[in-house]
Amino acid sequence: MTRKLCLGPVPKAETVKLTITISVQLRADLDRYAALHSELHGTVVDALTLAPLMLETFIARDKGFRAARLGRRGSSNNRPSSLDETR
Repeated sequence: MTRKLCLGPVPKAETVKLTITISVQLRADLDRYAALHSELHGTVVDALTLAPLMLETFIARDKGFRAARLGRRGSSNNRPSSLDETR
């Protein structure tokens, strides 16, 4: 049986620290997702490594956010980011 996840291999990226509070259930789900991801990709990763990638993927695929961001392209304080790439 071949399983497929939305997230592919974890890329290297510049990071900043952000502290959040999540439910016990969400943490358990993230840990299970990380275990499955590790199994499928052959590289051990933990939930703390995958969570930022999950958020980036979610934001990149949000059509409403993309439309709002594209509508503001003329703004002088816009700077390019990894989310500006077409996925």
